[in-house]
Amino acid sequence: MAVTIKDVARKANVSISTVSRVINDSKPVSDEIRQRVLKVIEELGYTPNPVARSLVMKKSQLIGVIVPNISNYFIGEMLNGVEEIGKMYNYDILLCNSYGELEQELKYLSLLKSKQVEGIIFMTWNLKKEHKEFLEKIDIPVVMINRNTSDINIPSVCIDHFGAAYEMTNYLINKGHKKIALIRTGIGNDAFGVDQYKGYTKALKEHNIEIDESLIKNGDFKLEKAYDSVVEMIKNNNLPTAIFATSDYMAIGAMNALIDNGFKVPDDVSVVGFNDIKLASMYRPKLTTIKQPIYDIGAVAIRIIIKKIKGEEEDKTLFVLPHELIERDSCRSLV
Repeated sequence: MAVTIKDVARKANVSISTVSRVINDSKPVSDEIRQRVLKVIEELGYTPNPVARSLVMKKSQLIGVIVPNISNYFIGEMLNGVEEIGKMYNYDILLCNSYGELEQELKYLSLLKSKQVEGIIFMTWNLKKEHKEFLEKIDIPVVMINRNTSDINIPSVCIDHFGAAYEMTNYLINKGHKKIALIRTGIGNDAFGVDQYKGYTKALKEHNIEIDESLIKNGDFKLEKAYDSVVEMIKNNNLPTAIFATSDYMAIGAMNALIDNGFKVPDDVSVVGFNDIKLASMYRPKLTTIKQPIYDIGAVAIRIIIKKIKGEEEDKTLFVLPHELIERDSCRSLV
């Protein structure tokens, strides 16, 4: 039979409220009584009920995290940052995998609130009206990953996606590429994919290169969709000299499609990616890509949450981390 707080109080010859004060360090207790209670707790092997303790302390030491696909490398590395910083501050993580489904995301937001988490890190492929309506009413700190949240005043951690796509497109242009395909990851107004598209088109316009909409595809973060997009270009005899995929998985899908159809990378077509997942440097040819500080994105997100829990308000909502263009073997110069 489990040892209860009543058993501790009885053996230590004190009240239940005194035991609670010792456990939670909520009110002054004499050193003699404190030591007596702690000794009995150790003797009996008593473990405080975390739910009851959180009600007393008004702190659960829990932070909820909702992600759309736990198997995605970006998300896994981001979660490493969240968990390691959480441990440093004695927070446990409640992880929810929504599979990108709106109904599940709304369900998990409600569930985490009912579990009395002290903050929520929320990542979704598509930030919808229903999300915003919930988040505007929630009374606990929320931080989002890679989303435009200016209209709902919620902090978001990201890189400069516009600047990164602009830099990568200029890189390709400077290597002599003029027919450059874009396989993008998002088309919603809140999504970073919009900024990437704008960076890509700005670089083309500045070099007086006509924007060919037939070379702009939505890969939806999926290797298979990128593969199919490139196969379609091949069938339509509309193959570019370079493909810019805004995720490394999609870049690998593009390379697979080219190789399976008898083309060489980068001899026939150059391919570049975005994120710099570990596979980018292991795949052959090694992938030229935009490096996001993925671990740091998670680490910064949870630090913002912890600051808010402590009542330390930030004077901004957008936290932009630095990116880097990593040059490897998948792109060749035409000049």
